Amino acid sequence: MKVLYHPDRHDIQLSSVLYALSDPIRLSVVAEMRRSGERPCNYFEVPIAKSTLSHHIRTLREAGVVSTRIQGTQRFMSVREEDLESRFPGLLDSILLAYEKSDPKDESTISE
Repeated sequence: MKVLYHPDRHDIQLSSVLYALSDPIRLSVVAEMRRSGERPCNYFEVPIAKSTLSHHIRTLREAGVVSTRIQGTQRFMSVREEDLESRFPGLLDSILLAYEKSDPKDESTISE
């Protein structure tokens, strides 16, 4: 079985996290994971090919934003909230709050 790279907490770099979260698809995946918890890779409905989604997930994992757990043939992903909060307090909350406020699919922002 292939071993997936996950940076240690102290190796997570701000520039890598910001780069990983700069893409709208990756940001939407992280926001959905944060709302719903750990999810399998095939859970996300995004308008891209599976191979492209795999690339985005790898970018998030290698930046230290998400963790991937393998169980049988499934891969489950979750946000590394504790690690990110320890390294960069408030960063993930700020980015996801800004994303949620700007997300046109979110009806709560329409009335503002």
